[in-house]
Amino acid sequence: MKIAFLGDALDLQYAGIHIYTREIIKAVVKLDTKNEYFVVRPEKTAFKIDGAKELYAPINSSIPLHQKIRSFTSIPSLMKKNDIDVVIEPAHFGPFSLPSKTKRVTVIHDITPVLFPAYHNSASHYVHKLFLPKITKNADLIVANSEHTKKDLVKYYPNAKGKTEVVYLGKEPQFVPIENPAVLEKYKITQPYLLFVGTLEPRKNLVHLVKAFEELKNNIVTPLQLVFAGKMGWDSEELKKTIADSNHKSDIIVTGYVERAELPVLYSMAKVFVYPSFYEGFGLPVLEAMSCGTPVVSSNTSSLPEVGGAASLYFAPTDVNALVAHLKNLLEEEVLYNKHKRLATEEAKKFSWEKAGREMIALLDRFGCA
Repeated sequence: MKIAFLGDALDLQYAGIHIYTREIIKAVVKLDTKNEYFVVRPEKTAFKIDGAKELYAPINSSIPLHQKIRSFTSIPSLMKKNDIDVVIEPAHFGPFSLPSKTKRVTVIHDITPVLFPAYHNSASHYVHKLFLPKITKNADLIVANSEHTKKDLVKYYPNAKGKTEVVYLGKEPQFVPIENPAVLEKYKITQPYLLFVGTLEPRKNLVHLVKAFEELKNNIVTPLQLVFAGKMGWDSEELKKTIADSNHKSDIIVTGYVERAELPVLYSMAKVFVYPSFYEGFGLPVLEAMSCGTPVVSSNTSSLPEVGGAASLYFAPTDVNALVAHLKNLLEEEVLYNKHKRLATEEAKKFSWEKAGREMIALLDRFGCA
């Protein structure tokens, strides 16, 4: 069969969806030798995926919203022209306008634009609210990346029942314990540090992390910094103000975008990785941190306990005192700290992109999409 992945995220995004799209395509194409694979991209780039043929649906920058519009026009036309049997959308918006004989597979990472509109701009909220009912109805197979996301989908979109399955994300091979003081020097990290990785936006609950850091600094004597590794996202003014007003602002570092090759070092050399997010469809940074052997303190919401398992210490996202207590105990109790370093490495072994690829191929077979 001819199977096409919609690959906009390969060229237009840089964070979680980009990583997911790249790694799941690589894994599936490498493992499945009986089907013919294509990747639909907006432009030709130097980055190719071995074993997959490329098809191009250019974006016309002079046409407003053309990236989305072509999901209903040039992309379906391209699928028909190349007689594609199965279309996989790794980023939950589509596929659209395909012949009835063409199988549709949609990967849905979370439905936060619908459930929590305050965490997204209004355009994202309304677009998802408008199209997700049709997307879930028309899909032959829906792949969720956690049991929690599957539960949400089935609850809010009954059409998803019976055709939604879970495939967890994996980790890239470079996420192993590694040290390189030059990376810390580059970002002016001069003391032991707590680390957060991700886009700095309201859903990540980072104002509470700053408050917890301030309380922790008032109750420990050892030097400590707080490092935010990521770009400022939308609606980040409150976080910026909280940092600027902090009595410990000189110990708070915002790195901006960090090259992917540097992240394993930042994870590995951190004392603790902290992920206070209000809601996650999976929580890839938690897995990356564990893979580097770093103890994790995470909020207890949504999918995060599925990823952290027994390795993470959990707190309710608005309970600053509980977060401070976990951090203080880890920093001051060597036996507890070493226990969670060991558990982090063990828990991370449960996840791999090869496993994700095999499970995806098995689902395609089971649902008649391969």
